Amino acid sequence: MSEGALTLHRGDDAAMAEDSPAPFMLGEDGDEILVGAESPSGIEPARALVPADFAPPREGLIDAGVRWAYRIGVPGAFLAAPLRKPARPRLLATVESPLAGDAARGTALRAGHFLIHGLKIPAGKCDFSASANHAPPIARALHGFSWLRDLGTAATREQCSDQAEAIFFAWLGSNREPGKGPAWTVERAGQRLLAWLVNAPLLLSSENAGRRGRVFEAIEETARWLDRRVDSSPDRLGALAGWCAIVAAGLLLPDGRPRRLFGEAGFLRALGEVASEDGGVLSRSPLAQMDATALLIDLRACYAAVKREPPAALGAMLDLLVPPLLTLRHGDGGLGSWQGGGAVSAGDLAALVEASAVRARPPRELRHWGYQRATAGKAVLQFDAAPPPRPRHARFGCASTLAFELSHGEQRIVVNCGGAEIAGGATPARIEQGLRASAAHSTLVLDDANSTAVLIKGQIGKGVEEVDVQRGEIKVRGRPATRIEAAHDGYASRFGLTHRRILVLSPEGEELRGEDVLEPAGRRGKRGKIDFAIRFHLAPRIEVGLSEDGRGAGLALPDGSYWQLRLGGDRAGQELAVEDSLWVDGQGRPRATQQLVIRGLTSRSGERFPWLLKRMG
Repeated sequence: MSEGALTLHRGDDAAMAEDSPAPFMLGEDGDEILVGAESPSGIEPARALVPADFAPPREGLIDAGVRWAYRIGVPGAFLAAPLRKPARPRLLATVESPLAGDAARGTALRAGHFLIHGLKIPAGKCDFSASANHAPPIARALHGFSWLRDLGTAATREQCSDQAEAIFFAWLGSNREPGKGPAWTVERAGQRLLAWLVNAPLLLSSENAGRRGRVFEAIEETARWLDRRVDSSPDRLGALAGWCAIVAAGLLLPDGRPRRLFGEAGFLRALGEVASEDGGVLSRSPLAQMDATALLIDLRACYAAVKREPPAALGAMLDLLVPPLLTLRHGDGGLGSWQGGGAVSAGDLAALVEASAVRARPPRELRHWGYQRATAGKAVLQFDAAPPPRPRHARFGCASTLAFELSHGEQRIVVNCGGAEIAGGATPARIEQGLRASAAHSTLVLDDANSTAVLIKGQIGKGVEEVDVQRGEIKVRGRPATRIEAAHDGYASRFGLTHRRILVLSPEGEELRGEDVLEPAGRRGKRGKIDFAIRFHLAPRIEVGLSEDGRGAGLALPDGSYWQLRLGGDRAGQELAVEDSLWVDGQGRPRATQQLVIRGLTSRSGERFPWLLKRMG
């Protein structure tokens, strides 16, 4: 590996290596071209992380003592005002979050049914009990009360408060005992409590004092449960959700200062553990990245409601979280499908970015989060150049190493299937593991095996541990073109081979040259042959036709453009085929599509497979 390359280890937070000239490679006409020094990209104008951002708040002895006493169980009301009775339950302020819900989902709920990832569930017949067998994304929406924001977006408070209260009390009737069932994970309880506080007017509009009292009892009961259990969360994003809710309760409920002091210390600690140095969450999931951003937007709104300045770390982390999302944004404004996420729509992403008030350009590379981005002309190339997340960080971990997506203008061309994290709605839950497999991504697969083991419940096992990454520029037709090279060891222990992928995006963005290389992992290659398949999953509505020689395919895109995939070299025994595929859209719906697959047998001593994807005319 050259001096300018970087090796990423699974879960590695190593700093970027210094840039240096890369090796020679062959140009399109066979001429040797020097790969130029890698251009430093950084994250502009987003901030770099500094330890001071997440230092505990400076406090006097009194505040430190109050926080310690609250942590060991002294009631907050006693600590806030030991000489008077506890204050009556009420909200100190009304929160106005800049983050809007989905009006279509809210309208559906007003009409009597939940609309969750394309699945309709009658609200009046919905089972909220612990014994209900809901798929994880359905349980998440129901028990996390994210639907409250949608309902408030679809109508005025007077028009939808009755519906909100009816569902709230139905849920409360099925979850009388805290701590039991899928509703009582730290993450779910934190999301729910924050949703109740931010959307409190929808739940507290009743003129019946008894019903309002039951709402406050549920809020306080959930807050106390989180006070005791927040540190038990096995997931760092889940812990962040819990701490955000605790801080919000401390801000908005009477006698909340002890809880706020306790919550802010935990919140700052959780912020420092949820993301890597370039701002990407440790699960590498764009959906988790959006969830973390939304939590901070809502918490910032809680501070604004009580006219209190939030910790500086909150704004600093928002500045870090938003740019990575922009790296995975295609020309149509939506997100690519990575680590279990569906293709989040342009509207949803734009609304989140606008609510964050963060203005930043997308970084070209996120070496800690693991994604590379290249743009030229109207083309956007996204490349997964890192190991999967560590098992303790994975939410719906995917074996997607060295997969890529490509779009041109508003038209997606090469995609990944995506959608594992939202399987259970319109996308069947039974295919969730299949959507996380290497074969569901646009990459090379050996012997139909995953580059990293895909396990149940979103977990992943052994496989890719190291990825070597190198990025630079080469001259194509006298103009600079982006060249990205990466290699992983996911097949080394089983098959004795390393997969290396080289991608070169032309200066005009109308040509993507690729080469998949299999190299012996040891000094000597193994004997024999092994099946391989290089998959190019295509976006919906692309019409595909194979060439007469069987070494190319034409792609007629919905926007009227025509592209061609051609196999390089003259290797016999290679077959290009068209197979069925699917793509999960931004609404969670599976869309039938096709994939191009280069198949054949390859020697265990190694081989090279060049290909070209080019716009014609």
